[in-house]
Amino acid sequence: MPDPDFGKITDEKVAALRRRPGIDLDPDNFLPVDPAEAADWRPEYWGFNHEVTPDGIRHFVNGYGDDNPLYCDEEYASATRWEGLIAPPTFVWPMFTMQDDIRLGGGDEPPRRLKPEFAAEMEGDPIRGTGALQSELQYEFYRPQRIGDRLFAKRSLVGVADKRSSWGGRAVHSTFGVVSWNQANEIVHLQRGTWIRAERKHVDQEATPDGNGQRAIQPAPEPYTDEYLARIDAAYDAERRRGAEPLYWEDVQEGEDLPAIVKGPLRLTDVILWHAGFGQSFPTHAFGLARRKRRESPGLYTKNTLNVWDIVQRMHWDPDWARKVGGAACYDYGALRETWLAQLLNNWSGDDSWLWKLHVQHRKFNYIGDTTWLRGTVVRKDRRGSHREVTLEIRCKNQRGLVTSSGTAVVLLPSREEGAFQLPAPPATSPLDVLRGEVERLARSTDEVS
Repeated sequence: MPDPDFGKITDEKVAALRRRPGIDLDPDNFLPVDPAEAADWRPEYWGFNHEVTPDGIRHFVNGYGDDNPLYCDEEYASATRWEGLIAPPTFVWPMFTMQDDIRLGGGDEPPRRLKPEFAAEMEGDPIRGTGALQSELQYEFYRPQRIGDRLFAKRSLVGVADKRSSWGGRAVHSTFGVVSWNQANEIVHLQRGTWIRAERKHVDQEATPDGNGQRAIQPAPEPYTDEYLARIDAAYDAERRRGAEPLYWEDVQEGEDLPAIVKGPLRLTDVILWHAGFGQSFPTHAFGLARRKRRESPGLYTKNTLNVWDIVQRMHWDPDWARKVGGAACYDYGALRETWLAQLLNNWSGDDSWLWKLHVQHRKFNYIGDTTWLRGTVVRKDRRGSHREVTLEIRCKNQRGLVTSSGTAVVLLPSREEGAFQLPAPPATSPLDVLRGEVERLARSTDEVS
């Protein structure tokens, strides 16, 4: 039966979402393993890349404009503390794909599926038809991804907040936790991602709460002058990496600015190149595979201007659809800006450092044609046990001077006095316990606000 409130956010739909956190993290909510299915079971890898390979890494770094030899040159990387190639931190994205099929594990064990009463609670998307915009991502990285590694991952809804959106009407902030681990059961990373699910508004529609007045739309970029393009070229030419020269904790000064880097003007070509390495972390498929996916998940497709079914993700390359979902033009992926910021940090800190925490909030669109200047400032230095930490404020600013993304990072550095650092430990050794901790943390935070 058609939903009369399709694309709308109602109290009932929000309540349905709020019942979900934790359901898929409790083993008691799952059926036992089906013996027939277990007999032929093999480990399952759900990412665009099933294994960390030199080619996969190279395609990924080419897609965001990085030729760091730590990621691309085996001979160079073997002489670093890592003793071989490692992947950049956000390479976790092409190593897992979000699954519609809810299971207890992450592909590393025979599947256990939800009991019928819990499967019914988790079925479908209560706010299907609303827009989705990535608002915030927090990463914690615990181990490098090395050549030959295979990753398993579990993604779970860990928090729901009822909000209003400046680019739509009523909105829900849905926070998902993702934890990944490798073939040795070592936890690799944790991420917390918040997406704004908002009632869609075309850019020409009024979106103020009382219906009076026009919502201010971030303007699309304008043509560049030759002088500004020369400034961008000069910044590319001046970009440097610290590389093999260690940056010691004692030598860092609070208030120190990082050397800026530039990315842009963003072209549709760049989005294509990003996809070549980033892959299909979202369910974008071709031809017959797209037809199969549309049968499985019809809500992921709408008709384009030619009356042809196309993926709702196409706001990144379809200008008409981008306008319909609230932008003035096609725009980038949040993960791309997060990856640029990780590059900014690594250029500064060098091979002997470790990006432990990265927290980025996205507040403005980065349209096709925009240029992003990435900058950072050291705000604090801390000694915590064996760790020598540096906390930084980081930001993305476009050619108009608008801050499109901002956040913080924590980088571990070696010490002149005490030598190399140890990699950070995850908050728990079990992936499910890590995610349960996230559900509890967000529930406490919601209770404190209310």
